[in-house]
Amino acid sequence: MASPAPKIVIIGAGFAGMWAALSAARKRELAGKADNFVEIVLVAPEPTLYIRPRLYENDVSGASAPLTDLFAAAGVRYVQGLVQKIDVKEKLVGYASADGNSSTLLYDRLILASGSTLFRPHAVAGLAEYSFDADQMESALKLDVHLKSLATLPDSPSRNTVVVCGGGFTGAEIASEMPRRLRSILGETANVRVVVIERGDSINFMGPKSSPVVAEAFVSLGVEVVAGQSIASIDAEGVTTASGTRIASKTVIWTAGMRASPLTAQIPAEQDDIGRLFVTQDLKVVGVDHVYATGDTAHVATDDKGHLALMSCQHAMNLGKSAGDNAMSDLLGLPETPYGQPFYATCLALGPWGALFTTGWDRDVSLVKEEGYKMKTQINTQLIYPPPPNRAAALAAADPAQQSIA
Repeated sequence: MASPAPKIVIIGAGFAGMWAALSAARKRELAGKADNFVEIVLVAPEPTLYIRPRLYENDVSGASAPLTDLFAAAGVRYVQGLVQKIDVKEKLVGYASADGNSSTLLYDRLILASGSTLFRPHAVAGLAEYSFDADQMESALKLDVHLKSLATLPDSPSRNTVVVCGGGFTGAEIASEMPRRLRSILGETANVRVVVIERGDSINFMGPKSSPVVAEAFVSLGVEVVAGQSIASIDAEGVTTASGTRIASKTVIWTAGMRASPLTAQIPAEQDDIGRLFVTQDLKVVGVDHVYATGDTAHVATDDKGHLALMSCQHAMNLGKSAGDNAMSDLLGLPETPYGQPFYATCLALGPWGALFTTGWDRDVSLVKEEGYKMKTQINTQLIYPPPPNRAAALAAADPAQQSIA
């Protein structure tokens, strides 16, 4: 009996997982090998890419893309399931299938691309019960239903007030969109209030060059900032800070930080303070040569200046391409290529004010307002979407040398 083909198993169908699968398929084809020479298997709960960078938007109906046809065209086998167990000694992945039964997959190389989740500290009373978020499609839709239900309530300060907990990238995008979003639901003359509560002394996540632009946009939009405050508790009628400040609100949105997928804890290797696995520049987990970590699960430098990859689609896309390329190269006995992503840019949506596009790690201001919005629209509607389900186009797009600026 012939030995089974070696297998690459990829966990996750986000940006990193999708591009890892396509990039591995590309390397297999470049090596002149048939699809069944090395099997590529991707396991995830749904064959869908959810565009998390767009979940702050008013309408998220277009913030997803099906992957079934794309994977079929590229020669990637999709397995529907939620991974619950990783056994690196046995090279085994255990998952719950769609019918609830437990199944397993053996692998020769594993690519962990299971992403990240919103950090919800247990110390904040009422956080789980009373807050909303836009971290995943399900929670973004839940927030939308809640916001629309406000129109059925009597006019009051708590009904008209949204509190955003966390003044980082996600918090700024949600807060900037919220005044317009509330008025579309409650009426253009509604006395809406949007408050960002930030633990730091100011909203400065964009650095000294760009943070003043964010402040200008907030003032223009009427977004208030309460700085130097941490959240003590959340209830159905508002939020209370550790210093005792009380803000009445029926809508408290939590955006304060991310953590790597809990699956990283099943890999016996060192992690950083947000749960990412330390990897080599080839994206192999340090000390576990047959496991690659990529996207939000990987702690790795983007360049020779020591800048670290961030939990962003911009880095996840290119990390995924490198992981897939290197995992396939490793199985085929070909040289692996170190990951590198020296170019860095950010594009921050700021509601009706427009958007801010910056370049470099110092975040030099490049485009603002309408011109920035045009760039953000291009990123959100073109640059971060999967290639068409055409084998040649999909594999060409998976070249790790084609770096994304999204």
